[in-house]
Amino acid sequence: MKRAVVALVGWENETGTVMGDHLERRGFVLRAEAEALMASRLIEKDKPDIVVLGPTLARTALLDLLAQASDPQAPFFVVVARSGDLVERVLALEAGASDIIEPHIAPREFAARISGLAHRRGLRRGELIMLERATVDLSAALVMHHSGREEQLSPGQVTLLRLFAARPRSVLSREEIIATAPAEDTDAFDRSIDSRIARLRRKLDTDTIATVRGSGYRFDPPGR
Repeated sequence: MKRAVVALVGWENETGTVMGDHLERRGFVLRAEAEALMASRLIEKDKPDIVVLGPTLARTALLDLLAQASDPQAPFFVVVARSGDLVERVLALEAGASDIIEPHIAPREFAARISGLAHRRGLRRGELIMLERATVDLSAALVMHHSGREEQLSPGQVTLLRLFAARPRSVLSREEIIATAPAEDTDAFDRSIDSRIARLRRKLDTDTIATVRGSGYRFDPPGR
């Protein structure tokens, strides 16, 4: 599945950079434009999947851009409405906005809202693993700790975690792990599996990957 493209239009530089960073870490391709006139050209040229209209846009410019939403091939528009401006929220929804977001939304929640919209629209796979103290987005190779901290997984760690997730509560031998999820270091040998598992446990802050002495490892996801 191709990476979904998100265009940020009408954002202050610093805020737009923070929001864009959170989206890029989740695997989105980012486009940005401050001015409404240039944004219209960007939408026509780059054909983004989702356009987020930021709080610096004038109401007339916002409605002009939303006029494109009537086209069946148009992207999905998300509007960041001014706080407490009920009229703007209603006008945006009636003009075709797919969603309305509060102006002071936390970056992590903002990225989650866009990810949810992309998933519902079939633009992005939902590959989430819920752990005790973190949620893992395999599509974005991202660990989102409940404390608010985020970390990237390496390609090898993603492959290893996919293997465990595909066979929960089954004991995987070292041989199976080496064959299916080989180490990124070509000089690695059997005992390196212990180190790889230990590093993955630390990064995920989890006790769900158990060592079965003499047999291998087992992934016991919390809950059902």
